[in-house]
Amino acid sequence: MPGDSTRNAVYVGSFDPPTLGHLDIIRRGARLFDRLIVGIGINPDKEPLFSPDERIALVGKMVSDLPNVEISCFDNLTVTFARNVDAAVLLRGVRTVSDIEMEFTMALTNHSLAPDIETVFLMASDKYSHISSTLIKQIARMGPDLAATSLERFVPACVIEPLLARYRKPTER
Repeated sequence: MPGDSTRNAVYVGSFDPPTLGHLDIIRRGARLFDRLIVGIGINPDKEPLFSPDERIALVGKMVSDLPNVEISCFDNLTVTFARNVDAAVLLRGVRTVSDIEMEFTMALTNHSLAPDIETVFLMASDKYSHISSTLIKQIARMGPDLAATSLERFVPACVIEPLLARYRKPTER
């Protein structure tokens, strides 16, 4: 029914850089919900590799074939963002057992702040459960020769060149 926010979900993160694990959760979430809003969180206490606009563009390229997926930045609480985009569900990906404890705490906090918004967890696909943005940044720093072929297992093709460009020496640019 039109205006029914119960079929709208948000999937939030820094997406710095976006990974194949992120894309997997987005694709699966897009099948589950009528509307999935990818929320790119802006944390003023962190120094991101990519600007908000760059992250929007990268995620946009990744999901261009998914008509029910939107991308937006936010700099407030996740539950506030969910309300602002008329979503009743927080979609979260869980990679490892250690993620579960942190995610459980976050879900309880979000439920306390917004009891009308539910949290839904998707387990990471096994081939992506080890991928993290931190790991990808470490691989990219190793240099373009090894990193270019290694990165294709971890990030979408559209992310590889912008990622490697961040770590090239000024003389290589």
